[in-house]
This record gives sequence, structure tokens and C-alpha cells, in this order.
Amino acid sequence: MRELVVAEDVAAPASAVWDLVTDWERQGEWILFTRVRVVAGDGRSAGSVVVAVTGIGDLGVVDTFTVTGYDEAARRVDVRHTGLVVTGDSSFVVTETGPASCRFTWTEGLELPFGRLGALGWPVLRPVMAAGFGASVRRLGRLAEAEYAGSR
Repeated sequence: MRELVVAEDVAAPASAVWDLVTDWERQGEWILFTRVRVVAGDGRSAGSVVVAVTGIGDLGVVDTFTVTGYDEAARRVDVRHTGLVVTGDSSFVVTETGPASCRFTWTEGLELPFGRLGALGWPVLRPVMAAGFGASVRRLGRLAEAEYAGSR
């Protein structure tokens, strides 16, 4: 298991960022090259199943995951990736830092595919993934801030 953590301070209320983060089908607006849809449940309760496809055009990796924990009060959602390539546990956490500010933290606990080959490739793959995830959380921050500014 390899862990990757990215975080972003956002100048928008935690509740607004939480609503945006947990609107699965809007994640394509901020997660690079990704389309997401809920295929079972409501997406806001344990047992809901979500499918994300990350790629360009018809080429992509399918990431199926199940919501394993959804805590509205703590603004934390946990998922278990169950796809053929992507497996492991992940979480999104939105922590209030002020009345109109918060910190979004995305943690991926990845079980690498391809055994020893996957483990050997991690030092190369990790910075690429960190850059992509970092760009995505920055996009989330900008989107949340723009929507918050437009609602005032």
C-alpha cells in the first residue's frame, strides 16, 4: 500500500466546498481528465457505488469504488476502490479554518497493480500522480472560490 496526500487551502466556506466535493458527477469539472457517475445508491451514503473513468477520449482507466463512510458533520467521505487497476482506500476531508475558508485534503491509499513491477514503478509514478492530484485540488479551489464569490 502506498499513500498519496494532497491538500489545498480554499477561500470558500467549508459547507460549500463539501457540497462541491461530494457532488460526484461534478468531479469532472475539477479532477483532470475524469468523468464520474453514481451507479448505485445516492452517493451520499455507505454502500453507494460510483464509477470514474480517467483518460482522454475513449482511452481511459475505469475506477469503480464504493462509499464506505459518509460523515456529513465531519465533512469526510471514505471510499474503497474496487476496479481492475485501481484498488485501495481513499478519503476526502474538508476542514473549516474560518467562516469563509477551509482546507481540502485528498488521501489515496493505493494498492499497486503488477506486484513487484508496480512497486518498482512507484518512484516514477508517484510524482506524476502527485502533480495531477495537486492540479486537480487547485482546480477545485478555484471553482469553489468562483462559485462562492458569485453567490455573495
